[in-house]
Amino acid sequence: MAEIDLQTATIAAGQALSGPVAIGNKELVGLQVPSNWTTAAITLQASIDGGQTWSEVWDGTAGTEVEIPSLTGGSLQYYVAIDPTKLRGISLFQIRSGTQASPVNQSNLVSVTLITRLVF
Repeated sequence: MAEIDLQTATIAAGQALSGPVAIGNKELVGLQVPSNWTTAAITLQASIDGGQTWSEVWDGTAGTEVEIPSLTGGSLQYYVAIDPTKLRGISLFQIRSGTQASPVNQSNLVSVTLITRLVF
């Protein structure tokens, strides 16, 4: 049985990185991105030491940053499905607008909803 839970990652206007979001013993399975999103890809940072140190999330098989391709704001709100196998073991995330090499500041305050599932 899986229990769905929602948490919010907020990126301030003029910034590209959200504050930390703890998901505990759940796995990240999706994101809901609001319609006021400034066009950008989404990447992730993770911490395994309670937020003292942040690391870029990479796909060890592909050898690339885990990236959700560019999403365009406007009138659309997106639900983005995420393969949780690439993120197992991560319980503390930050959401980035853009990539590590090219962060994209958001024009407005945006709230990205993290959809998580309890792992039994």
